[in-house]
Amino acid sequence: MDCFISADGITQQSDSMRSINPVSRYSGIELRDITISVLALTTAFTIAFFRRGSDIALLLLFVISAIIVCTSFVAHELGHKFVAQKYGAWAEYRMFPAGLLVAVMLSFSGFLFAAPGAVYISGYIDEEKNGKISAAGPAVNMVVSAVAMIFAYMTTDLLSSVLWIMATINAFFAVFNLIPIMPFDGSKILKWNIAVYLIMVAAGVALLAMALLH
Repeated sequence: MDCFISADGITQQSDSMRSINPVSRYSGIELRDITISVLALTTAFTIAFFRRGSDIALLLLFVISAIIVCTSFVAHELGHKFVAQKYGAWAEYRMFPAGLLVAVMLSFSGFLFAAPGAVYISGYIDEEKNGKISAAGPAVNMVVSAVAMIFAYMTTDLLSSVLWIMATINAFFAVFNLIPIMPFDGSKILKWNIAVYLIMVAAGVALLAMALLH
């Protein structure tokens, strides 16, 4: 079985894997893996925020963390998935249990790093389609970051703070995944279209700078 796995989540598999599941929106296994990943990452974010001295009630901190995870990690992965499905490919998310465990363990130090899982893709995906599928994840993060910043300027107090955190994490996630070396998204986007890659990098860096310097 041929497998090419990216750090943020795109995996291409040989056609032999297509027999496992038909092209569909979701499967029971995928929904299970997404749910477990969200719960594990939300727990990791909650612990990390708490360890950094947050004075927000623990339950509210968990809810905020869940929102951040769903609007960054989940949105990124679904961006890859939906574009791949648009091209008729089989595409489903699978969790990496070890990566999720490491994320939770590291969170006790106040530091967050995760390799929670990947979107597995099977079907004919040429260089252009692969570039567009790869671009979808960071593009979603940049849109979320920009929207969060707009609303952050329109709100105050806790809601504004949460929106700024959301904007920063999404912008960072986008820029990180645009690193132009394998197995990151950036390498596949660059291989497909240099202009698109440069525009995405400029937009991502600009958003990250605005979020950090607000």
